Amino acid sequence: MADYAIISLGGKQYRVREGDRLLVDRLSIGEGKTFHPDVLFTGGNGKPNLSPRVQVTAKVVGSPLGPKIRIGKYKAKKGYRRHTGFRAKRSEIEIQSIGARSSAAKKEEAEAKPKPAAKPRAAAKPRAAAKKPAPRKAPARKPATRTKSTETK
Repeated sequence: MADYAIISLGGKQYRVREGDRLLVDRLSIGEGKTFHPDVLFTGGNGKPNLSPRVQVTAKVVGSPLGPKIRIGKYKAKKGYRRHTGFRAKRSEIEIQSIGARSSAAKKEEAEAKPKPAAKPRAAAKPRAAAKKPAPRKAPARKPATRTKSTETK
């Protein structure tokens, strides 16, 4: 069992241990549901492990807003002042386990194993060669004729 893991969520990397709570960018997973983030590295007791077989289980605990950021615009001697604010949407997650495969993951792996191949069908009947219609030819055009113009001499 690993002491810590480095996981990737939303393009960012986090070093986590079991029981840790993190504020990350908003996830599309609902509150109270568990998920398995991508594991980049696990380590502990001086033994690094780059194997992707280790699984981290995390649970979404809440979805608070981040701290308010105040933004002010100002132009000197013009009387121009604008103020806006912004609060990032976040998700709070709790790391439940590192390295232990859940029973649901084991079931998914068992279902993903290839099933025995179905019996081959009877030999297919040879199809008659389908005739392609002949390509259409453009209709013959009449040569352009010039109208006689009256010439004055």
